[in-house]
Amino acid sequence: MSNIYLGFHFTIEPKELGSEILIAELGEKPFESFIETETGIVAYIQKDLCTADVLDDIFILSSPEFTVSYKIEEIDQVNWNEEWEKNFEPIDVDGKCHVRAPFHPKTTAEFDIVIEPKMSFGTGHHETTHMMIQHLLETDVTGLKTLDMGCGTAILAILAEMKGAKPIDAIDIDNWCYLNSIENAQRNNCHEIIVYEGEASLLEGKNYDLIIANINRNILLNDMQAYVDCLNKGGILLLSGFYNEDIPFIDASCTEKGLTYVKKLERNNWVSLKYIN
Repeated sequence: MSNIYLGFHFTIEPKELGSEILIAELGEKPFESFIETETGIVAYIQKDLCTADVLDDIFILSSPEFTVSYKIEEIDQVNWNEEWEKNFEPIDVDGKCHVRAPFHPKTTAEFDIVIEPKMSFGTGHHETTHMMIQHLLETDVTGLKTLDMGCGTAILAILAEMKGAKPIDAIDIDNWCYLNSIENAQRNNCHEIIVYEGEASLLEGKNYDLIIANINRNILLNDMQAYVDCLNKGGILLLSGFYNEDIPFIDASCTEKGLTYVKKLERNNWVSLKYIN
């Protein structure tokens, strides 16, 4: 595979909501990394994986509610750590959980998570990850057998272990996320997390007390039965990766499978839902 990358420099109006939607859509393509800029985002993709139609079905590009333009830059041998260090800021969630890179100083937060901010999604900056952290902070997970589905950087699995969950499976379909999750688990001295590369078919025959799934609406709906099938009675399901307007679809899928709605968190139109089996 080539080491040459293309950087798509997107300018978006309105920026905040538009950037979130665009990242969510591009995340289903072979784009590997996203960096926020003053006017939008830069999305990186390996040149060998960039087809002529890679942006053809990106909805926001043709939406009348947004103005989006972009230019493409070819980059050879990207120093991803250097790029991230320019843009990565530490995150504080409710004064209890601090998410930082190795180059940030340690704080006195109860839960101090160190994430190597390479190209994986899930550094804590995005609203969905932030809300999932909030759910975990207010939930007693001691001794709960846990699944972090679509783990990204494994930040949620790491927090779950810090709060006493065990054992923990972390699964992601992306090879980079798989490797980065292993690295981050080791970096945070986690011993209860096993990382797998794959998708929902890996869940067959397994069972969990807590399932964390921060992905996107379509994947959640497609895999919901697999989650319910392996969720123990009384088990907790935490979901995010979708918008307020997606709630009726998610809730219908959950309730028809016997789950009971507990709570909703909302942040900039992104939402996170909690259910119990």
